[in-house]
Amino acid sequence: MKDQAASLRSLVSAPSALDKTLRSGRSSKILTIASGKGGVGKSNFTLNFALALQTLGRKVLVFDADIGMANIDVLMGTSSPYNLYHLLYRQKSIQEIIQLGANGLPYIAGGSGMKELFSLSDRDLEFFAEQVEMVAQEMDYVIFDTGAGLSRENMKFIGAADECMIITTPEPTSITDAYALVKVMHGQENATPFRMVVNRVENEQESEQVADKIAGVAKRFLQTDIPLLGYVSEDPNVVKAVKRQVPYSLAYPHSKASRDIQRLALRYLAEPAVNEAGTLTGIRGFMKKWLRKTT
Repeated sequence: MKDQAASLRSLVSAPSALDKTLRSGRSSKILTIASGKGGVGKSNFTLNFALALQTLGRKVLVFDADIGMANIDVLMGTSSPYNLYHLLYRQKSIQEIIQLGANGLPYIAGGSGMKELFSLSDRDLEFFAEQVEMVAQEMDYVIFDTGAGLSRENMKFIGAADECMIITTPEPTSITDAYALVKVMHGQENATPFRMVVNRVENEQESEQVADKIAGVAKRFLQTDIPLLGYVSEDPNVVKAVKRQVPYSLAYPHSKASRDIQRLALRYLAEPAVNEAGTLTGIRGFMKKWLRKTT
């Protein structure tokens, strides 16, 4: 395992062509984190994965896009006086609503304003795109933590992104719902590529068994590949960190889950996936795809 981690670090230390494109400021990679059902640890994964990328030198903005259960700020023990609502109604600029959380991680709080985002006029959407683009062009990654399940809003976020990372657990209902999400999104035009992370596993073998179930069915019935990025171990320190409102990768950096999340981030940067065209959409492309799906 140590040899594998060392190998990944050497790959990450030499920026890929995608990395160079990201760092040039021309485009950010838009990544959505999704799950077929709630309770799989999706938001906790999003937060700690973003922190791991940041530790590896990448600039990351987290956008809490969970309309019903926005809680990225709660997991960090922070609170935001401003959110998306203040931006959409021209009360605050994008720079003013962005908050700095754990380890200085920039994030946009969800909750109020999210529903309004899906009923804006073309003019207001253009304003929103311009505002987000001002910040996104300085970032390597913009990560949207979406809600669980197949809501109309979640499907728009997933369908417009460069890539979607789907989080599942070994529970049968979680596996079934994860595949259901992939199946529905696969039917969309220019389907977003997926990668899989299995959370709360006992060991690597269990994660591979779960991944094989989903990937096997997807390959057979959808003729699509869903590669396994990796796994996060079941770890009592995760619950302890949630109670402390401190990300587990910071509260317990040597725990099993923290080591797993670091390994996932290393692998993600060493083996970057892009869309079918081999290019990134960026915020402008994200908004165009998003708008096309709303009509």
